[in-house]
Amino acid sequence: MILYNVTVNIDPEVEEKWLNYMKNIHIPEVMKTGCFSEYKFFRLVSEGAQEGTNYAIMYYAPSMDQIDLYLEKYAEKLRQDHQEKFKDKMVAFRSLLESV
Repeated sequence: MILYNVTVNIDPEVEEKWLNYMKNIHIPEVMKTGCFSEYKFFRLVSEGAQEGTNYAIMYYAPSMDQIDLYLEKYAEKLRQDHQEKFKDKMVAFRSLLESV
C-alpha cells in the first residue's frame, strides 16, 4: 500500500470555498482516476500561532504502479486546476509513504 499525502495550508479568507471545492470537485475527480482505493481528509490540529489552516488529504493506492499512472496521466491537470482556483491563497506539498 502506498500513501500519497497532500498537505495544504489555506488562507482563512477562502477556507470555506476551498473545503467545498475539495469535497465536491477535486477529491471526487482524483478518485475518478481509478488510481486510488480510498482517501482520508483531515484538518491538522496544532497549538501555537500560524497563518492559515493546514489540511492533509491522504490517498491510498494499492501499488507504486498506480501512483506512477496518476502522476504521469492525471496529476498535472488536477494540480493546475487547483492552483488556478486558489493561486496565492494556499501552499501545498506532497509526499509518498510506503506501508512497511
